[in-house]
Order: sequence, then C-alpha cells, then structure tokens
Amino acid sequence: MLSELVPNVTVAVLMVNPQSPEIAHQRETVQQAARALGWHRRKQIVALAAHHAIPTISSNREWVAAGGLISYGNSIPDAYRRAGLQTGRLLRGVKPTDLPVDRATKFELAINLTTAKALGLTIPDKLLVAADEVIE
Repeated sequence: MLSELVPNVTVAVLMVNPQSPEIAHQRETVQQAARALGWHRRKQIVALAAHHAIPTISSNREWVAAGGLISYGNSIPDAYRRAGLQTGRLLRGVKPTDLPVDRATKFELAINLTTAKALGLTIPDKLLVAADEVIE
C-alpha cells in the first residue's frame, strides 16, 4: 500500500512493540531501540510523522484515529469474539490441548483522508472502496 501511495519511496521504517510475540525473531538492535523509545507514544509518533510529512501505516485503527494515514490489521472486535468462543469451549470442559488453532480471518482497512490531504497524497479509489472505515 505504501508504494501505491508514495511510488518514489526509498526508505521505510518499521516500529514494533518490543513485547509482542510476533517480533521475537527480530534482531536485538531493533528490540533495544523499541525499548528505549517506549511504546505508548502513539500521539507523539503520529505528530512527529505529520511534522516531517511521513506517511504512516499501522496494524490497528487507533493510529489512524490519532492522525496516522492507514491501518490494516486483524479486527480487534473479531479477535475478542473468537477469544470468547475459545473461552466458552474451555468452560464446557474441552481440554486446552484439544482446542483448534485459532487464526485471524477478518482484517480491517482504515484510511484517514484528512492526513492524506495534509501530506498531499491522493488515495487510490481501489483503496477507498476496500476500506472498512474512512476518516474525514
């Protein structure tokens, strides 16, 4: 998506939660940098990105609501629903080892048009049509 919005992009930065199990395979230097920054600085990171005219893409819509450009990731309400189903199975006596592997199946795309306009970007129609939420 980033290359569609900014075709001449030459540098991209990945910021991750150092406590997230999904990044366990990342190098120690990335983890050290993330720990030094702290992770609950969404508004500060979004403000810095806006100040430096850097388009941001994240995995959850809270970043878009805070002023980020785009988010695409697992639906949090759907994740809670699936967790409730698994909990129900456990409460009915299913052994944890007998539970099926649960994988995300619903993903959400959110776009902040105000941020796009401030960055001088035009969101392609195919992304707007695919979006679950467009913030104006």
